[in-house]
Amino acid sequence: QVQLVESGGGLVQAGGSLRLSCAASGRTFSSYAMAWFRQAPGKEREFVAAISRSGGSTYYADSVKGRFTISRDNAGNTVYLRMATLKPEDTAVYYCAATRSHVISTQAGEYDYWGQGTQVTVSS
Repeated sequence: QVQLVESGGGLVQAGGSLRLSCAASGRTFSSYAMAWFRQAPGKEREFVAAISRSGGSTYYADSVKGRFTISRDNAGNTVYLRMATLKPEDTAVYYCAATRSHVISTQAGEYDYWGQGTQVTVSS
């Protein structure tokens, strides 16, 4: 089992940057593909970015492509989401998720473990 704890959220002005971190427990972190999702008030949870077990493959939602970067440190059991050129529409609770699947998925139902979320608020 994996426990995930996100951090790094906060309030930032439009155009600014933030880096989210997700620390995972356990010694099998490299066995999981990882992803970030987000959920804005009144909206469904949506895929943001995903990274393969080794970190060699990444995938992004069109809405964040070119602005966000997902990365991972398997030795440190941590996955990151670097967010740049933030927009008010990026405001949401951001969740880290892990899947045992060997393929990257954009579907929330494919992920086995979830963190508690961290709030990101972008002011205009």
